[in-house]
Amino acid sequence: MGAGHAHTLYRHGHSPVHALPAHCKLAATLAFVLVVVSTPREAVWAFAAYAALLAAVAAVARIPAGFLLRRLLIEIPFVAFALLLPFVAEGERAEVLGMSLSVSGLWGAWNVLAKGTLGVAASVLLASTTELRALLLGLQRLRLPPLLVQIASFMIRYGDVITDELRRMSIARRSRGFEARGIRHWGVLAKTAGALFIRSYERGERVYLAMVSRGYAGAMPVFDEAAATRTQWAYAAVLPVAALAVCLMGWTL
Repeated sequence: MGAGHAHTLYRHGHSPVHALPAHCKLAATLAFVLVVVSTPREAVWAFAAYAALLAAVAAVARIPAGFLLRRLLIEIPFVAFALLLPFVAEGERAEVLGMSLSVSGLWGAWNVLAKGTLGVAASVLLASTTELRALLLGLQRLRLPPLLVQIASFMIRYGDVITDELRRMSIARRSRGFEARGIRHWGVLAKTAGALFIRSYERGERVYLAMVSRGYAGAMPVFDEAAATRTQWAYAAVLPVAALAVCLMGWTL
């Protein structure tokens, strides 16, 4: 899978969570999210319990609260959508702070916010404690179709290459005195986008030919075949099993 690749969400550490194999953490995160989604929205206390479980994982992983909260900002568009639901949904109305809001819309907004936030928080914790290369290897061990894993791998690596190419082109424009200040400069920006596409396409062809010349035949080699132990799987299962217990109580209480 190539050399290790650090991403901006990853926080280097030596905690027990960092030490767990990536495929164990991937399976645990997926199971946790499925349990959260299956929880009835009326069980408000259950979502507080899920948040406490994630806070405990963050504490064990030594992930600061500020680090986690800043990366939760990615869900702002979903928050905006959820806040609109009480105003646009139909059905029974309720007065809240002098505003007439839909009861079903309020429950829908709560459902989206609670489950979405918990899912994003779990994903951020996964990314914060797992290197990108390990995540890709974990997907392979979980038997995700190899082609999808390769597409994800190349997409991530070429994302950095294209970003760096765009940065160099931007520096070249500024060194020649160009500053985009209005609609009359859109033509230059469009030409930049076209040049970036051509350069990226040509670089992709060169990389592919280099891979073929080195024996690439449609599958990336895996150099680390170490399997997770039962103890590691048991540690990874603590979060989804605890969440499942909360979910079952949410349905029965």
